[in-house]
Parts: sequence; C-alpha cells; structure tokens
Amino acid sequence: MKETIRQILLSLGADVCGFGALDRFEKAPAGFSPTDVWPECQTVIAFGVALPKGLLEAPGNLIYGHFNGLSAGKIDRIGLEAARRIEVDYPAKVMPIPCDAPYDAWDAETMTGKGILSMRHAAVACGLGQVGKSSLLLNPTYGNQLTIGVLLTDLALPSDERSENICIPGCTRCMDACPASAIQPDGTIQQGKCRPNTFGQNAKGFATVCCNSCRTVCPMRFGKPKAE
Repeated sequence: MKETIRQILLSLGADVCGFGALDRFEKAPAGFSPTDVWPECQTVIAFGVALPKGLLEAPGNLIYGHFNGLSAGKIDRIGLEAARRIEVDYPAKVMPIPCDAPYDAWDAETMTGKGILSMRHAAVACGLGQVGKSSLLLNPTYGNQLTIGVLLTDLALPSDERSENICIPGCTRCMDACPASAIQPDGTIQQGKCRPNTFGQNAKGFATVCCNSCRTVCPMRFGKPKAE
C-alpha cells in the first residue's frame, strides 16, 4: 500500500515522497503536531518538487521569486489530487495541508509566522532530508531546492528510514552571507530581520524576492556530490 501511494505522488509530479508515523512527531510544538490539526491522523506523507538549478542564477528580483511562488501552488495541486486518488483507492481519509499560505499563527512584533504544520520538519520526520544551518531542508539528491507538501491520513503506515545529514560540519557560509544577520547559530531565523530584507515589490507592484543568499551559497544546494 505505501509504495503504491508513493507512486501516486510521483506520478503527479513529485520528485520525492516519504512517510512518517506519529511517533516521529512527539516533539512537535504544542498546537503544531499532526494530531493537533486532525486528531484522526495516523500517518504523515511528505513530498517535494525540486526547483530548476538555473533559477539560482536568475538576474534581478523577479524570476526566482515568481517561480518559487508557483512551486508552492504546484505542491498544493499535487496534494489535492493525490488526496482524492488515495481516497478512491483505499478506505481512507486524506487531508492536504497548504504548502505555504494561508496560516493563522502570526506575531506582528517579531514578524514571525508559522504554517499550519512545519513543512521542513515534517519532511525530516518522513525521511526526505535534514535541516541545515540555514533552516532550509537539505535533501541528499536535490539539496535545498525542494518545495515541500504534506498530506495527513488516517491510514496507519510505517515510517521511512531517516535521511542522512549532508550539512557540512563547521561550514558557516549561509550565516556569513546573510546580509541581515538573521540566521542564528542554533539554526533559527529571526524573521523580523529576514522578511523586510527578502520580500518586496517593484515599481509596477509585482512581488519580488530580493535575497536568497542562504540558498545560493550553500555547498550542498544541489545535493550531495556524486562519487566519480
């Protein structure tokens, strides 16, 4: 059953897919565990779509931000269709979770927002990677290029093996490159510093992404180098 469900996600356009049972989420913050969202949840399914490598070389502030935003919409569409297909094929209920927005948790003073669930921590629990010093997910194959989506289901499925950690010990390139000094030594991000420096709009009113330095300078941005 699990491998068939994985193939559903991959056939819809996901590059990776993993599974995490509830015991992987025991340390989730209060209010942000899968069962806080839906008490009937038994398993979390995380999946991801990789951005093209060339986007990291896009000039200006428009191209990268545009397609990075579109990737979130693609994730939500894959999640919605996968939920429908799984419910057709199995006696199950499946709840897709918005990839990025909307969400309710917002601290205006610190400009800190929290999604309904943390996509990157769900991805870690489902074996898709580990969180690097930049707070970005690092996947052995796709580096930090993955946009992550999550499905909750009442099907009880076993967890996948955890991923190796490819973040290089002692490397501080992401912290050194952050123009707002938003990346803290413990891997947390001071969103009040990051957001004003990162998101904006041009004279025409189009949304811009003015900084993605933490992503572009990472030696593992495209994944673990393949052995020659």
